[in-house]
Amino acid sequence: MKAAIAGGTGFIGKALTNELVKNGYDVYILTRNIDNKKETDSIHYVQWLAAGAAPEKQLQGVSVFINLTGESLNSGRWTDERKKRILDSRISSTREIIRIMNALPDKSSALINASAIGIYPNSDTDTFTEKSRAVGNDFLTHTVNAWEKEAVQADKAGIRTVLARFGIILGKEDGALPRMAMPYRLFAGGKIGSGRQWMSWIHVKDAARALRFAAENGMLEGPLNVTAPNPVRMNDFGKTLAKVLGRPHWLFVPAPALKAGLGEMSTLILDGQRVLPETLLQSGFQFEFPLVRGALDDLYNGRGIIKRD
Repeated sequence: MKAAIAGGTGFIGKALTNELVKNGYDVYILTRNIDNKKETDSIHYVQWLAAGAAPEKQLQGVSVFINLTGESLNSGRWTDERKKRILDSRISSTREIIRIMNALPDKSSALINASAIGIYPNSDTDTFTEKSRAVGNDFLTHTVNAWEKEAVQADKAGIRTVLARFGIILGKEDGALPRMAMPYRLFAGGKIGSGRQWMSWIHVKDAARALRFAAENGMLEGPLNVTAPNPVRMNDFGKTLAKVLGRPHWLFVPAPALKAGLGEMSTLILDGQRVLPETLLQSGFQFEFPLVRGALDDLYNGRGIIKRD
């Protein structure tokens, strides 16, 4: 089976590539720069979004496209210029993938397009599933809405389309977790803001497995919450992280201080949603790391799965 990944050299892209190759896929990674990329029998690099690039010529027989591209949300303050880049990078890449899929002589079976649980409103009390119709009214919601509207153009062309709404992906070397762990490593970790904000998370291995599950399950389409089944309050997450790292959980960081330092981007830390992966669970997906203690212990101590918090 052939799969094409846009964003295959990024954090989740690398984990997904490993997951697919391990399960017998030939993976074609779409990248702007193919120089110094080492190919294998199963991993191939295809240039796109560059002058003269015609990636469709190298993607014959690809059955599923997985789009993970987009400028990082947490790499700097959300100035007006950065907001534009965050949105435009997602829209342009999704539009190009659909163009490529439509240009292929044999129509691909599926598009799995990255999205985010930021489409749901921030709430300390409500729970959201794929059936929830409530949406937020901030920059994240606007971005996700526009992104998903672009992706469903593939569905209108008869291509099964999955909108993979990611929570916070936990990985030891990349993503949000290293930044969250740093204060604890410096003995300065503790409650952030109210501490009651929900954190809907998923281990990077389960995120990659969920994407492969979506690629292979022809009944899945539309929104798909890619989160673990047991979200936690931010303060509880911090306490668990402190235990795993063998550090104290004691320093309080007030919300105004974060807002002053990060600006609007502070919403990624101070706000949250309790999101459940109802569709994955009902479809029979089995999480390797359903609880946050097991996920963190696997990442930092290699102790495997722990079935309790």
